[in-house]
Amino acid sequence: MDLSGFNPNEHEPGGNNFEPMPKGWYQAMITESEEKDTRAGDGTYLSLTFEVDQEPFKGRKVWANLNLNNPNPKAVEIATRNLADICRATGVMAPKNSEELHYKPIAIYVVQKEWNGETKNEIKGFRPLKGEASSSSRSAPPAPSKQGAPATPKTPPWQRKAS
Repeated sequence: MDLSGFNPNEHEPGGNNFEPMPKGWYQAMITESEEKDTRAGDGTYLSLTFEVDQEPFKGRKVWANLNLNNPNPKAVEIATRNLADICRATGVMAPKNSEELHYKPIAIYVVQKEWNGETKNEIKGFRPLKGEASSSSRSAPPAPSKQGAPATPKTPPWQRKAS
């Protein structure tokens, strides 16, 4: 591709910020899904890519892996519970494939976790959005969980007013 004539000074920087997001509920949607083999080769998992759909983290990606075919029954139990929560949250109650879950608004509970000396985000919960589902970053914040999920911070990031 010929880039002659391109001047980076005429464009805003991309603003890539890879710092972990603060713990809390975020509006998001699944944008990719893929079945992958486990590292040990003794099962498969469903890898889900979630894209946050609200400011100030709009466009950020977070991943969840669901061990749906694994020799560890506890891993399968956790994965099937999470998949059931995702299905309920998206309103897709009988998916034939994971692509049916794509681009449906959902609330995800994100935490920070230490892994190999780095702080990373991890998804710990899924629930429907409060009110009418919408992919707008101005949608209402998620409804309180009825399943004993962690409490929502007092003022979610999308409701804070600039000073």
